[in-house]
Amino acid sequence: MKVEEAVGAKRAPVQPNKRVLIGFGVIAAIILLVVALMPEGQEDFGFLSVIPALFLVGYIFWTKRILEALLLATGLGFLFVHKLGFFWAFMDGLLEVGMSEDMVWLWIVCGLMGSIIALIEKAGGAFAFGEWVSRRAKTKKSTLIWTWILGIAIFIDDYLNSLTVGSCMAPITDKHKTSREFLSYVVDSTAAPICVLIPISTWAVFASGLFEANGWAPQGEGFAYFLKTIPFNFYAWFAAIVVPLVILGIIPLVGPMKKAEKRSMETGVLAPEGSERIDIKAGEEELVIPENPKIMNFFLPIIVLVAATIFFDQDMMAGVIITLAFQAIFYIPQGIMTLEEFSDLAVKGIKNMLYPLLLMVLAFIFAEANEQIGFTAYVINSAAPLMTPALLPLIVFLVLGVTEFITGTNWGMYIIALPIVIPLAIAVDANVTLAAAAVLSAGVFGSHICFYSDATILTSAACGCDNYRHAITQMPFGFIAAAFSAVAFLIAGFVF
Repeated sequence: MKVEEAVGAKRAPVQPNKRVLIGFGVIAAIILLVVALMPEGQEDFGFLSVIPALFLVGYIFWTKRILEALLLATGLGFLFVHKLGFFWAFMDGLLEVGMSEDMVWLWIVCGLMGSIIALIEKAGGAFAFGEWVSRRAKTKKSTLIWTWILGIAIFIDDYLNSLTVGSCMAPITDKHKTSREFLSYVVDSTAAPICVLIPISTWAVFASGLFEANGWAPQGEGFAYFLKTIPFNFYAWFAAIVVPLVILGIIPLVGPMKKAEKRSMETGVLAPEGSERIDIKAGEEELVIPENPKIMNFFLPIIVLVAATIFFDQDMMAGVIITLAFQAIFYIPQGIMTLEEFSDLAVKGIKNMLYPLLLMVLAFIFAEANEQIGFTAYVINSAAPLMTPALLPLIVFLVLGVTEFITGTNWGMYIIALPIVIPLAIAVDANVTLAAAAVLSAGVFGSHICFYSDATILTSAACGCDNYRHAITQMPFGFIAAAFSAVAFLIAGFVF
């Protein structure tokens, strides 16, 4: 079912929105006040560094518009530092982020993942996989459990996990009138939470390198130190465990998720309004499924992708490029598509990823503005006086979880936070392994419930669900896992 059909509502004529006009008036007043009162040459903004973050969250809840919120909050952050030169600072930030190695990697990997997904669907692999799962999952609950199992199985990278599982399972869960919000929750909860628990994942490689770079792990032993954090990465464990409990009804649906499921069951409207903006399949023509679609057209490219990524030291870029080459030599000789069709589909898959990638670029620029005004450092340093050896893991988890919810870039937060938290843990004689695990857990937690984190955006794109609705429906279950995690960190802090 297409998202446009699922939404099933005609667009209303555009009417003047008083709330938006009032909002822009308030924003203009804030800008004038900031320009008038902010001292020249100020480097330490203290509590003022929190203002762009508070504005961002407030604007999102008020308007439910994330793209505009990121733009305005970023402009406000640059305004603090650069005053009336904020526009040029924004342009410089855009160039710096856009040309950074991380962002180029993101565009290549996510764009080509869009190509891989489009080719698998055209080859009939997704359809065959759907038929294969349908023969084993006869009910709504069993289909969602299969989604959870597949999410655990594809553990090598959270991007690969979200895009693959979400896009392949959406047509299957649609048959049981599962809301796209519920599907998105299951997919998102088996992406980053699983990857940060698995030693052979991109997360393990990144965290191991940071442990060595910050002097906690001796050179060449970062992996061994990452293994030590796995038992204490409480949020990742609880986030993954809560999912089947919710699917089976042991933990009941609450709040917006309950309403989403009621909507889908009673009206057949599976996707919330506005989902077509981010859905990577929105606007596609009905695919012509090849005769006798083969399940190997789904499984073999995924196996090649995972194997190639692992073989090249968890390099996802190498994995996606090798997988595209494999798909060409595997699909074209079958007569499923011509070389020209293969190329056109690859380009179309990249185009489908443009809106999600744009949101991630804006999230990275907002993080850059936050770094310039010292938001993360201020929050950590403000909480430092409260940190005793026993309480440090709990406080780190809670404070950095909120920080990550604001910034939306889990790996970026790790880069900033670990050089502060590790020396602080050593200084107060806290358990460093537990403190490091709290940082990792906080990154997963904040990213899990954030409206514009990479995890939320890519999951929403793959599942065909508006990312605001995905985040707001997922929040209660993220908070449940976070509550269990907070208790666990409190107990572990005193025990260890």
